[in-house]
Amino acid sequence: MPPPPLPCPARVVVLAGGRGTRLRPYTAVLPKPLMPVGDRPILDIILRQLHRHGFRDVTIATGHLAQLVETFFGDGSEVGLRLGYHRETEPLGTVGALATVPGLGDGPFLVMNGDVLTDLDYAELLTEHVRSGAAATIAVARRTVQISLGVMHFDDHADDSRVTDYVEKPTLEYEASMGVYCFSPQVLSHLSPGAYLDFPDLVLRLIKSGETVRAWRPGAYWLDIGRHDDYEQAHAEFEQMRHRLLPDDLVVS
Repeated sequence: MPPPPLPCPARVVVLAGGRGTRLRPYTAVLPKPLMPVGDRPILDIILRQLHRHGFRDVTIATGHLAQLVETFFGDGSEVGLRLGYHRETEPLGTVGALATVPGLGDGPFLVMNGDVLTDLDYAELLTEHVRSGAAATIAVARRTVQISLGVMHFDDHADDSRVTDYVEKPTLEYEASMGVYCFSPQVLSHLSPGAYLDFPDLVLRLIKSGETVRAWRPGAYWLDIGRHDDYEQAHAEFEQMRHRLLPDDLVVS
C-alpha cells in the first residue's frame, strides 16, 4: 500500500555521527547507527520507516566511522530512498551540523537521531508541524522515573533544616524529547556554520527570540538505544514489537 502524500516536500536529516561512548566497547569498532536490533541495524529500521511514511530525500550526517555507514547504505536504493551524506570533520554538537547541510532552507525539514527505536508516524509529525505554523515541533514521550531513596523536603522560607515531608521512593513523571524534531526554515538563521551547538541550546535560543516551539505527543513506543540498559531492552522487545516497527505490508518500491 503506497504511503499517503506528505503535506509538502520535506527533507530528513538523520544524525549518525556521534561516538556512542555510552555503548562502548561495542561502538569502538561499529558506529552506533549500525548496532543491530533484532536482525538489522537500527538505522536500517529508521530508513525503512521513513520510506513507509512517504519521505524520499534523506541526508545522513556522519562522523565517527563514517565510511562504514556510507558503505552499508550506499545511495539508499535498497530502502527506496535518495540518500546523501554530510560528513563532519570535527564535532559540532547534536545540531551544529544543520548549519552546513545544503538545501535545508527550501521548506520544513525533519531532524532525528540515528539511534531511536520508535513506531511514531513521521508524516503525521510533519503534518502537525506545518498546520501549527511553529518554528520547531518536538516529539515527546512520557517517562516515569523511580527514585530508590527516601526524599526529604524542607521549609525553605524559615529554617532550612526543618523537615516538612519525607517521601519514600517517590515516582516522578516527565515529558522527554524523543530525539525527533520538525523545523521550519527560519530556524537556520539561529545557527552559525562551524559553531558547536546542542539541541537544548537551540530550543532555548528559539524560545528566547520569540519563536514558537511546540510539543507533539504521539503516544508511541520509544527507546533511545544510546545506553546499555535501553539497548538490551530493545533487543528483548524487538520481536514482539516487529509488527509495529516493521509491518508485514512494508514494500519498498
